Amino acid sequence: MTRKIRITSPHVAEAAPGLWSNCLVVDDSVYFSGLTSRANDGETIHGDDSYEQGKAIFSKMKHLIEAAGGEMDDIVTLTVYVTDMKHNQGVWKARREFFTGDFPACALVGVAALAKPEILVEIQGQARLKKAAGV
Repeated sequence: MTRKIRITSPHVAEAAPGLWSNCLVVDDSVYFSGLTSRANDGETIHGDDSYEQGKAIFSKMKHLIEAAGGEMDDIVTLTVYVTDMKHNQGVWKARREFFTGDFPACALVGVAALAKPEILVEIQGQARLKKAAGV
């Protein structure tokens, strides 16, 4: 029987009920919503460039994957949304600080806008847990 479990972390603010989940585990698969560098207050944006925003987002992913019983190396695919293709260099720099070895498969998508004008980057991903997470 398939189980779907919402994963939370005190380091990552959840959306209001009825909107979305930041992270779900289904069997051994982990699904991340599009994460931004929005702070836990829901208003403040961490960083004013793509590198700082990327670091904040990957930090959120790290907290969530660890809460699910995994590690960053379990992340297998990412979709990175940027408001300007020149932001890719900052995101790639931040990504190298969180991943080693074989990096996740990845797509980079340019978009006209994200949820707020100061948000430059949004990242969505999927992971496969290496071991039973016990969640």
